[in-house]
Amino acid sequence: MTWTDLKTALAGEGYVASDDLAVALHLSLSLGRPLLLEGAAGVGKTEIARTLAQVQGTRLIRLQCYEGLDASQAIYEWNYQRQLLTIRAAAEDGETGKAVEDRIFSRDFLLERPLLAAITQDVAPVLLIDEIDRADQEFEAYLLEILSDYQVSIPELGTIAATTQPIVILTSNGTRDLSDALRRRCLYTYVAYPDQATELAILKARCPEVEARLAAQIVGFVQRLREEELEKTPGIAETLDFAAALMGLGIADLTDDPAVLQSTLSTLLKTQSDHAQITPEVTGRLAGRAA
Repeated sequence: MTWTDLKTALAGEGYVASDDLAVALHLSLSLGRPLLLEGAAGVGKTEIARTLAQVQGTRLIRLQCYEGLDASQAIYEWNYQRQLLTIRAAAEDGETGKAVEDRIFSRDFLLERPLLAAITQDVAPVLLIDEIDRADQEFEAYLLEILSDYQVSIPELGTIAATTQPIVILTSNGTRDLSDALRRRCLYTYVAYPDQATELAILKARCPEVEARLAAQIVGFVQRLREEELEKTPGIAETLDFAAALMGLGIADLTDDPAVLQSTLSTLLKTQSDHAQITPEVTGRLAGRAA
């Protein structure tokens, strides 16, 4: 599959990728390297992993990162409750020692978390490590072994090597700098907000029922809204919500009913300060330019 074939396949699933992103994904698949996607929240970084899994016909395994994430939550942990019950049952039967220890520290008692699950699938999944910049720097060290050798070291069991090598997508919103060691192991591309033509193509792909004139107005309005000094810039998902709200309310033109248009901004603006800044006058100005 060429990168253009991949771009077409993604579009068939409703994801309109830029040439740069399609090439980066193609290289990641061809070279077997993780792909780090960086960009503002809401530009479609997470969605690309979901869509790629659909294109590849494979499972999506997602690890949502957050502060304090550790190996027991991301890689594996032991089923302590089941181990305790087994120890008690063995003691009642007079069984003790190494035989019991070997049993409770076997794969049967191992709880696979996303990173371990990703390397033990029969068919290579898409592993999405979402918002890696929200995790602590210490957690990145856990990733390095997996991203370098695709294996996990478990003291009680030894090293578990990958059954298949997952397709790894990492996303970052840029809230902190990632380590050089992690970046070296990844291909990289920056995902920006789409331009007007691309966002219009996305809207038509996801909401084919929207009329062409209204679709152009919606995209023009959102594009201009992003130029305002907002605390939370609306992303593509917000554009789609905005379109759905307008169609649900029977709005055929953004300038038809200013009061209703203002009320639909709840789909685009997600903070009190942004709502206060985008007054009806500003909304009217943006709608007029979009029309």
